[in-house]
Amino acid sequence: MATQHPPSKSRASARRKRSRLSAAEIERFYAALALDRPDPKTELNYKDPFTLIVAVALSAQATDVGVNKATQGLFAVADTPAAMAALGEEGVAQHIRTIGLWRNKAKNIVALSRIILEAHGGVPPRDRADLEALPGVGRKTANVVLAEAYGEATIAVDTHVFRVANRTGLAPGKTPEEVEAGLMKVTPTRYLRGAHHWLILHGRYVCIARKPRCEVCAVRDICQFEAKTG
Repeated sequence: MATQHPPSKSRASARRKRSRLSAAEIERFYAALALDRPDPKTELNYKDPFTLIVAVALSAQATDVGVNKATQGLFAVADTPAAMAALGEEGVAQHIRTIGLWRNKAKNIVALSRIILEAHGGVPPRDRADLEALPGVGRKTANVVLAEAYGEATIAVDTHVFRVANRTGLAPGKTPEEVEAGLMKVTPTRYLRGAHHWLILHGRYVCIARKPRCEVCAVRDICQFEAKTG
């Protein structure tokens, strides 16, 4: 019979880094967030995969409310890759000047519209590599599009998700990539579809950066954050 050796320190450490919560606590964590928000969805307004790509690309360093105000007028005149490319950088810029980094974003929106037209026949790609190859579309944006538009089980890690994952102990990590990998490992399969929305909305409205609203937090008793408020 083969001798059973205890897990090496490196492997045990790797497991601990995935979560400071037990499997039972992780189940309770997501169950509580699901009960608190039974129908989680993005707060960005969009019509289809293309307008979702544009909206998420515009949301970097901007609020969803601000993006929705800008895209209301933009999508009224250009809601397809062909129309957006024809509108041109100056035309796009006129609608998004209230958003941070608007000039560079206008350039990217027109460029990605042209690529979708020329390389994908006007149909937004659903392959991760193709999405990430679009100007202004990084891994986070690709994850949002894959999950929201195409129903794939991905978890996009923005500043809110990063904060919640680290602060609560759910999936600690030093980089968004580490946190994403941790979340994908510890999140129960049945919660994967809603995980991104639950975490981002929890971070946006409850587990806020400067002073978390621990007194109304649905996962307060599970969270490992030591400096709880309230």
